[in-house]
Amino acid sequence: MSEYLFTQLRFVRGNTLKLVEGLSEEQSQIIPDGFNNNIKWNLGHIYNILERNAFYFAKEDWVMPEVFPSLFNPGTKPENGQRMPVSLSEILELLENQIDRIENTFSGRLKEKTAEDYTTSQGLYMSTVEEFLSCNLYHEGMHLDRIKVLKKLNSTKVNQGTNH
Repeated sequence: MSEYLFTQLRFVRGNTLKLVEGLSEEQSQIIPDGFNNNIKWNLGHIYNILERNAFYFAKEDWVMPEVFPSLFNPGTKPENGQRMPVSLSEILELLENQIDRIENTFSGRLKEKTAEDYTTSQGLYMSTVEEFLSCNLYHEGMHLDRIKVLKKLNSTKVNQGTNH
């Protein structure tokens, strides 16, 4: 029997990927005035945090490109005009495969204690696979909303640019 948490993770990830369907590399890197990151950063950050939460704390093998922590850890931000050494298509491919890897690794293991506990910056204490994975529903949903805002601002900016 499939655990419902995997269904939820798949649902949220599907919405994230659908939202950025057809987005170009250039569109993903626009940083609107008043913001400190872009759509590409949000996508890389979503991948980075779930990969860490799912695999690192459980001491399982993880897929973390070497440059990801320096680009997408909490507190990082892209510099305006900086070309990231990872493409949007690479990030999307990682995102597309991540939930399958998580389900294959942790099916039947959600109640297991992780090798390492963690308390988030907001004070949420996590010590089981299920707690780490559940936290991602909130985290990715928060960034999904940010991507929606950035996408809307980017399209407004592009449309204003073509009207002048």
